[in-house]
Amino acid sequence: MSTLPSEQTVSGAPAQPAEQGRAVEQPATLANGQARPPAVIEARGLCKRYGQHWAVRDLDLVIHEGEIFGLLGPNGAGKTTTILMLLGLTDPTAGTVRVLGHDPWREPLAVKASVGYLPENVGFYDDMTGRQNLMYTARLNGLPEAVAKERVQSLLEAVGLAHAADRPVRVYSRGMRQRLGLADVLVKSPRVVILDEPTLGIDPAGIREILDLIARLAREERVTILISSHLLHQVQQICHRVGIFVGGRLIAHGSVAELSQKLAGGAPLVVDVEVEPKEDARRARDLLAGLEGVSSVDADPKTGRLQVSCSRDVRAKIARTLLEHGVDLVGLGLHTYGLDDIYHRYFQGGDAGEQREPVAGARPA
Repeated sequence: MSTLPSEQTVSGAPAQPAEQGRAVEQPATLANGQARPPAVIEARGLCKRYGQHWAVRDLDLVIHEGEIFGLLGPNGAGKTTTILMLLGLTDPTAGTVRVLGHDPWREPLAVKASVGYLPENVGFYDDMTGRQNLMYTARLNGLPEAVAKERVQSLLEAVGLAHAADRPVRVYSRGMRQRLGLADVLVKSPRVVILDEPTLGIDPAGIREILDLIARLAREERVTILISSHLLHQVQQICHRVGIFVGGRLIAHGSVAELSQKLAGGAPLVVDVEVEPKEDARRARDLLAGLEGVSSVDADPKTGRLQVSCSRDVRAKIARTLLEHGVDLVGLGLHTYGLDDIYHRYFQGGDAGEQREPVAGARPA
């Protein structure tokens, strides 16, 4: 994939403290003394109600310039309604939202001029080629013809569609349409990009390319990116912070490391152990089960791995016990939680339906 034209280079947005419930004010400088990037998306007490149903309730969230933020949650959790309010496509019942300092509901054109949105299902003119579709978008956004041609060619290369640029879109696969959709969003060089399941239908190699492109946009061009996705591994790879929606509420947000630490803080300490030969896992389990501070031990003789739940850090005692009894220890460390663990921990019991206002389908411009 080629590199997009870049005007400025900045480091990735820093992780911020994981919070449950309402957001907290953050200092103007980071721990390293650098100025914190300006806030680009700000929601305060944001709510949306359809009849008696609260689709989004008491949302407080700040996303900074150059940050990649992932929205996670089951279907109906409030993610899409939140996106619609950020875009000015539905009005809040209560609270305030600002995107680049503008109220999306009262200043929709100002927001749309600087925000690109890739919905889950992208619409194009099927009889036009990929290049023609992008040129059409460029003209709608007022780009001069020469600038538009250069920009479109650069984007086609960046999303891996240069080889198919002059084919009609009707022959494009789902993955190719997704790539074209991302290019379409970027034609106007937006300062904010909102992506709804951006990698659906794309092959694994293509996904890596798309994720690299998204990371580069944030890192090199200071684009703020909001991603709504169910693909937790991809979100964990690319996002600086994630927010977990359950039942219309943002119940936790922060970096994966911070949420993992928070999750571990409310659960027994778990130590991962690996022994050799693998068959010694059962003997190791029996040796460790009797240690003071150990509450349970799970062992897998097929892998030689054990998980030791304990009331305090007993790694030194575990190592000493196994070595004294002739069990070869090849791995020992505190268990860390991945995004899949975090998501399911917060998601349990939080399935709530989200009602949506009908939004007229329109080709993105």
